[in-house]
Amino acid sequence: MRDSNADLFDPRTIMDSDCATGSLGPGPVSDSDFAFAFNDSNFSDRVLRIEIIPDLPETKSNGDGCTSIADWARNRKRRREDIKKDSDSMKRRRRRRRRCLLSHNSLAQLISVVNVQHFQGGGNDRVWNLRFFRAFNDWELAASFSFLHLIQSRIPRGVGSNSLCWGFNAVDILVHCEEQILTCSMPDTEDGEGYVNQDEEAVAMIEESPSGVGNHLNKHGDEAAPGNDGLWSMDCSAVLRVKTIHISSPILAAKSPFFYKLFSNGMRESEQRQVTLRIHASEEAALMDLLNFMYSNTLSATTSPALLDVLMAADKFEVASCMRYCSRLLRSMPMSCESALLYLDLPSSVLMADAVQPLTDAAKQFLAGRYKDITKFQDEVLNLPLAGVEAVLSSDDLQVPSEDAVYDFVLKWARTHYPKLEDRREVLGLRLGRLIRFPYMTCRKLRKVLTCNDFDPELTSKVVLEALFFKAEPPYRQRSLAADEASTRYHRFVERAYKYRPVKVVEFELPRQQCVVYLDLKREECSLLFPTGRVYSQAFHLGGQGFFLSAHCNMDQQSSFHCFGLFLGMQEKGSVTFAVDYEFAARSKPTEEYVSKYKGNYTFTGGKAVGYRNLFSIPWTAFMADDSLYFIDGVVHLRAELTIRQ
Repeated sequence: MRDSNADLFDPRTIMDSDCATGSLGPGPVSDSDFAFAFNDSNFSDRVLRIEIIPDLPETKSNGDGCTSIADWARNRKRRREDIKKDSDSMKRRRRRRRRCLLSHNSLAQLISVVNVQHFQGGGNDRVWNLRFFRAFNDWELAASFSFLHLIQSRIPRGVGSNSLCWGFNAVDILVHCEEQILTCSMPDTEDGEGYVNQDEEAVAMIEESPSGVGNHLNKHGDEAAPGNDGLWSMDCSAVLRVKTIHISSPILAAKSPFFYKLFSNGMRESEQRQVTLRIHASEEAALMDLLNFMYSNTLSATTSPALLDVLMAADKFEVASCMRYCSRLLRSMPMSCESALLYLDLPSSVLMADAVQPLTDAAKQFLAGRYKDITKFQDEVLNLPLAGVEAVLSSDDLQVPSEDAVYDFVLKWARTHYPKLEDRREVLGLRLGRLIRFPYMTCRKLRKVLTCNDFDPELTSKVVLEALFFKAEPPYRQRSLAADEASTRYHRFVERAYKYRPVKVVEFELPRQQCVVYLDLKREECSLLFPTGRVYSQAFHLGGQGFFLSAHCNMDQQSSFHCFGLFLGMQEKGSVTFAVDYEFAARSKPTEEYVSKYKGNYTFTGGKAVGYRNLFSIPWTAFMADDSLYFIDGVVHLRAELTIRQ
């Protein structure tokens, strides 16, 4: 039974209907349907006043006029560019104003009375009426003239309740206006994005009827109201229109922490009947759909652009149930590369929400599946943004020749998109470098990593040392490390679906150039070889030449049955000849020691291979049997020793 002391309107309280299991598809998140009460004064205790202001110049609603995800993405990109342009311009204006405020601050604190007066002759001309505590000093005359010139351009319009017009640090000046004006606060900070970004946090004002018309000024030395320090509020945008909606505070509070805090903050304002929200015109349709959802658990939006608008509004007003609903609907729609990249490029506040995580996971899985064979789509993947490349490289099923190829691709992408070394090092160190699985790179490539200038030297030393320690671990320990990372974001020790199997190589220079190569194959990999398949190892080097191993399922020499064969080949490089002694061995039960299976010597030329068609001298069925002597814990362990002939 639920605790009787629990706050039923607290959205953190777990509702039985929200936790019901067995619901399929993007259905309602709750059994409660209050659609009949939406905007009905008979079932409402408050009035929501929605003030709609213009969008930024040359921008329009994300969903309005957008018929596809591509339109939505282009419009959002244009909005971001306009926002950045306006932000830079506003930063310059604020820096100029800040220099002026340094001298104006002391003058503002001398004001004892302030109001706005009309000229006695009538008309609409008005002036400030200021009184000061004392006369100006000689050194303050120039600043006083500048100060008076500044405030004359800030005369408010109309009458109504007292409202903050500007503030200079420790003093707030309140003015009596002839009509209610709608103001917006402009923080005096270096970063102007807080008030030019249309995706900012929601702002609400709870209003009450004017309680007085007297002018007021904080006394000299009194502490300013919290949050008004250094603020300059003014009528920065005209209201296009106002919508009035009858709302039920319990319903909204149960769905949204934003409204819950607004209605239950314990202050006098939380008891007022009228609540005012200010939004941009581009958010109007989405907000109305969101409010309707909070009553009915349904949306009228059916297209991807419209659902994205509602998703953004739901994030802004903290309606997690609507975010989950939009996420399910978007996942049920056909996904494209463009839409997947757009979902990964949503604002960070949206991406971090648990309700949207399934959508971003689906987008990552789509991109990982689309570019699974990265070698076929290398040009396309090179043009992907950072979030898209991360989704592709995070996949365990990425089909690449080896991890060396992943490393080369990451460097090529980073050099293309981040030409500056400092930026490139940052993105490699914090983002892409974590997606390279250095333990599965060849030792030859790891040596090059140590001398690569694109990475921070401290980072390269760390990852190479970690890779070498992993290579030195026994197989059971490597599997344990990989299993420990299965539930983490970065899979450093998890092996991908490489086209060429990783090998361990031990090299010797004396008394003769020699290398010992270890190749492990799982039972599942061997079963896929039947009847005529083959699997290749990654390349390894001896005497400056590249070699590889290949395991085959082939017919024996008399073509009487299938069997397991192992071959050694040299990578094709012109007409070079190379004489090598080689020996194949495999671990077998019961001793589980390596037992020699075949010895030989061969003079290689480019592209040639040599080996034994029936390495274990048994049919394929006996090799793959459950009681096979050569599978130890489901893995067959092969070894090849190569020595350069004198």
